[in-house]
Amino acid sequence: MDTFRWTWNDRVRQTGEKVAMPLFTTEEAEKVRAFHQTFDGYTPTPLRSLRNLAQHLGVGKLYVKDESYRFGLNAFKALGGSYAIGQYLANRLGQDIGTLSFAELQSPEVKHELGSITFASATDGNHGRGVAWSATQFGQKSVIYMPKGSADIRLENIRRAGATAQITDLNYDDTVRLMKKHAEINDWVLVQDTTWDGYEEIPSYIMQGYMTMVAEALEQMQADGEDKPTHVFIQVGVGSIAGAVIGLLVNQFGEENPITVIVEPTKADCHYRSAMTPSGQREYVTGSMDTIMAGLACGEPNPLSWSMIRDYSDMFISCPDFTAAHGMRLLGNPLGDDARIISGESGAVTSGLASLLMRDERLREARYKLGLNKDSIILVFNTEGDTDPENYRQIVWDGAHPNHI
Repeated sequence: MDTFRWTWNDRVRQTGEKVAMPLFTTEEAEKVRAFHQTFDGYTPTPLRSLRNLAQHLGVGKLYVKDESYRFGLNAFKALGGSYAIGQYLANRLGQDIGTLSFAELQSPEVKHELGSITFASATDGNHGRGVAWSATQFGQKSVIYMPKGSADIRLENIRRAGATAQITDLNYDDTVRLMKKHAEINDWVLVQDTTWDGYEEIPSYIMQGYMTMVAEALEQMQADGEDKPTHVFIQVGVGSIAGAVIGLLVNQFGEENPITVIVEPTKADCHYRSAMTPSGQREYVTGSMDTIMAGLACGEPNPLSWSMIRDYSDMFISCPDFTAAHGMRLLGNPLGDDARIISGESGAVTSGLASLLMRDERLREARYKLGLNKDSIILVFNTEGDTDPENYRQIVWDGAHPNHI
């Protein structure tokens, strides 16, 4: 379905009781970032101000937080996996993670005290690679399952990170259920970025881990002379990244928090469908969900993040695949002296959408509703680089999935 669907969220910015978000305060974000700063090789990823592109589109500024540089893994997901595993180990030791460093948790003494642990997860690629890398860094094992249709290169990258990994013949959500079953049978520690009854703690740690990326971006914007963005575009799969971004923004800026746009593929637009329901209950997408945005091909919103997304997001937009392809080409072929950004399908969809909102007349009403204009300061997150290089070349070199405008 090559068309956009969008809805303005009438629930947001109204007076009344809202969801409490104590896990996503600025104090918690500082604690998370302090832990990540103890990692070997930690450095803030770049925040690119694409000034020529912003001028071309008719907005004030366009900032892209480029997570393709994170820990050399070409994606942001290790932030969540590493913090969740670190918290799990700290809890097993009976210690506050705020008193522990990465090196201490890597130590032979900790491994001797805790013994051998196998961490497990279902993934479309980036999360599983982050879990595998984190487990290996801490001297532990990992097992990763991937849904059918996953690229072989993503499977191999997970194996290179140290995991035992395989591709199933199931879609993402059913692969999660299969991993849950096998983790229970084999006494593996499940590190999954969605919740269900009785499984909330580790997913909340994963979401907290993503706050490092947000805290860095805000700090870098302020160094560039901007107090905060006016608009934030966030891609969603199960919604964990969006929950972390929204949670920290709302806690930090209160009623002055930026206008937030939730972005997902038309073939896996469970958040858009949920937002369309009168009571805001979660709606599911089933089937193969064969979008090029593999990292966003999830059909069931994370219950923990959905309550925040539902109550604090201003707009939900369901995007056809060419939106992501447009974003990849846009970032990879910069204007003037703008930085070149290598972005994968799931990483580029927000940049692609921001561009199309300013150019595509089918989105004129959405643009007006969002108040996008020459004064807008837009922040997007490039959550992955070219994690599927062959597909990247087909899109950027050969023009696969052309714009339908």
